[in-house]
Amino acid sequence: MAELATRIDKLTPAAMNERPPVLEPMPSDDAAWRAVLARDRTADGRFVTGVLTTGIYCRPSCAARHPKRENVRFFASGAGAREAGLRACLRCKPDDLSREEEALERAYAMIAGAESPPTLEALAAAAGYSPHHFHRLFKRATGITPAEYARARRAKTMTQSLEASDRVTDAIYDAGYSGPGRFYADAKARLGMTPSTWRDGGRGETIRWEMAETDIGTMLLAATDKGICRLSFDEGEADLRRRFPKAEIQRGGAAMAALLERTIAAVNAPEKPHDLPLDVRGTAFQEAVWRELRRIPAGETRSYAEVAAAVGKPAAVRATGTANGDNGVAVLIPCHRVIRADGSLGGYAYGLERKRKLLAKEGVGGERELPLG
Repeated sequence: MAELATRIDKLTPAAMNERPPVLEPMPSDDAAWRAVLARDRTADGRFVTGVLTTGIYCRPSCAARHPKRENVRFFASGAGAREAGLRACLRCKPDDLSREEEALERAYAMIAGAESPPTLEALAAAAGYSPHHFHRLFKRATGITPAEYARARRAKTMTQSLEASDRVTDAIYDAGYSGPGRFYADAKARLGMTPSTWRDGGRGETIRWEMAETDIGTMLLAATDKGICRLSFDEGEADLRRRFPKAEIQRGGAAMAALLERTIAAVNAPEKPHDLPLDVRGTAFQEAVWRELRRIPAGETRSYAEVAAAVGKPAAVRATGTANGDNGVAVLIPCHRVIRADGSLGGYAYGLERKRKLLAKEGVGGERELPLG
């Protein structure tokens, strides 16, 4: 699996401290100004608006009359605004937590302190909102659902405990589990391998691989017992060993023949749905992006901004692009369907010509979607 981008990994709740940090805390000035004009509450906490003529800084959602654009300067935090000589607005109180932020703080703490993930109803009641409204509020703030957040937090705690403990039994209780049964159930579902294997850096995991010719070039296919963990081009066994240094790497041979045949068919006809098993793991944000990629219908494209908005993080366009690039299972998780907002192809790990061919196979054509560069 590709190395985790540090900025994205911060979204995976914490060492996982109670509150996940915002993925992209400071938007561009143009994006910040649009948020101010829209009084966008989702931008609160990501920056403050300093008005140089009045000497005051506000939340983006402040209800006060909008200043002239030339009199505005944006700061990542109230501290930065105060260093510039500005003072906090008494109307919107940008340094105080809003009711929504306080509700989220209570939810983060409740999830962190619970032995089992709290129900949506319990979280909503503690936050003082209806379940439907709280679910929407939580996803808007974090980019993932409360259930996904709780699972990601538990998984992060679990892996850290495994890495820090000499004995798996100690790790079970250090991670906050009541006993081995629940721990092993979570571990198998989330990690795709036993806790002992995970703690030892993947040592003992068997990955089988084969090479095959496809319509878009020579493909490397690698799979665990759970599913495909790598599908790439322009790579070989040495690359696979660097990516999984502690796993046992074997040629797949006859045992992998059926999976290889099905995968070749899926690569050669990306417009057709597939049900191939995948074994991919990432941060909560990465997995949210990968799920969204699989929802893009064949023959259609989305911009990086559209994917970012779909996972609840409209400002995280750059981070979405990084998560897109960290996809280790080409074609089957169709990152080739994501292009730039201006219609140009953007990037592709295996070359733009392959991206262009994949899109053409799916019926995407025309100058806008298949530019020469």
